[in-house]
Amino acid sequence: MKKAGILNRHLSAALAELGHGDGVLVCDAGMPIPDGPRVVDLAFRAGVPSFAEVLDGLLAELVIEGATAATEVREANAEAAALLGGYFPALDLVPHERLKELSAGARLVVRTGEARPYANVLLRCGVFF
Repeated sequence: MKKAGILNRHLSAALAELGHGDGVLVCDAGMPIPDGPRVVDLAFRAGVPSFAEVLDGLLAELVIEGATAATEVREANAEAAALLGGYFPALDLVPHERLKELSAGARLVVRTGEARPYANVLLRCGVFF
């Protein structure tokens, strides 16, 4: 048994399969999930687990070279906007409809229980060397 890091076996396995350039959508409970990407649904109850908790855990295990979020997050969810801005100073912002289109190309979708709007980010995997 793992003693640290992400313990969810489905999520841990999905992360191990990611490579350079792969997309990972971390999304709130309301984000439409496109057909195609592998999905690990962590949602349990409204707000559990939170977007911040899941994003923090993923960033501890992944190398990320870029991130994209919806422009609307700035006005609709100041807490998520501040979190994303803190993690990604060069965060790309696109209209929410465009983020949904881009998410269809993700390799993995991680659905959280977040119940606040626009708590979504599309991560682009980098390499550790």
